[in-house]
Amino acid sequence: MTDPTSSQDRAGALYREVLAGQVIAVTGADMGYGKTVSTALAKTGASVVLIGNNSESLSAQASALERSGGHAIPIKADVSVPLDWLSAQTRILEIFGALHGIVHLADKRTNVGFTMLSENEWMELFNSNVKSSVAIAQILGRRLPDTWLTIIGPHGDEPGLQAHPQRGAIRGLVEAGAREDLRLNMLIPSRASSGDETLDRPLADAVLALAAPRMGHLRGNVMDVPLPAAPKVRLPEVMAALNAL
Repeated sequence: MTDPTSSQDRAGALYREVLAGQVIAVTGADMGYGKTVSTALAKTGASVVLIGNNSESLSAQASALERSGGHAIPIKADVSVPLDWLSAQTRILEIFGALHGIVHLADKRTNVGFTMLSENEWMELFNSNVKSSVAIAQILGRRLPDTWLTIIGPHGDEPGLQAHPQRGAIRGLVEAGAREDLRLNMLIPSRASSGDETLDRPLADAVLALAAPRMGHLRGNVMDVPLPAAPKVRLPEVMAALNAL
């Protein structure tokens, strides 16, 4: 039987050869897929900038990556606000002098059914997923056109109709961005994050592959990423229940 851990180790060694020294920002880096992706990038030797709204959880993730031998810094920013992203991008350039790539989590979802969504709830989804993606791409086009952007879009298992116009808008941005010579790609995971790094690893592997300099010719692609089924009870929920005892 093939050991998946050894396969991941070999893949990690390969990516360390090409990603070490890159400066890569990850939005929503303190939870879900952002946490998995930032961990995978740190293991390759990239300098990872963790971006999100919660200073405490960002700092905790940065500390965890540093303890495991990675290099990470947290920056608090609301990427649905273009000026916040611009400020974060400027700060990254001040610290590192470069920004090679961005992984943007545009996968905010809601448990409210489509017909029951309020205008405020819809606008929050739109701002978090679509507006943020457009703003980051636009600012990159103006200031850092050689920086790549990989967008992780609304998950394939999102049942609400609200996911479709968001996914379609981001798809259109990515496909048209290729004609503007921007290195934009989109990944659509088949489900929401399980909280288990092993189960979610295929998405991180897709991010690493697109980040490799030799893949610079890949742009305008929208790719589905099938993932193994997640357990019905997720590990973070189990740990929260145990801690409450």
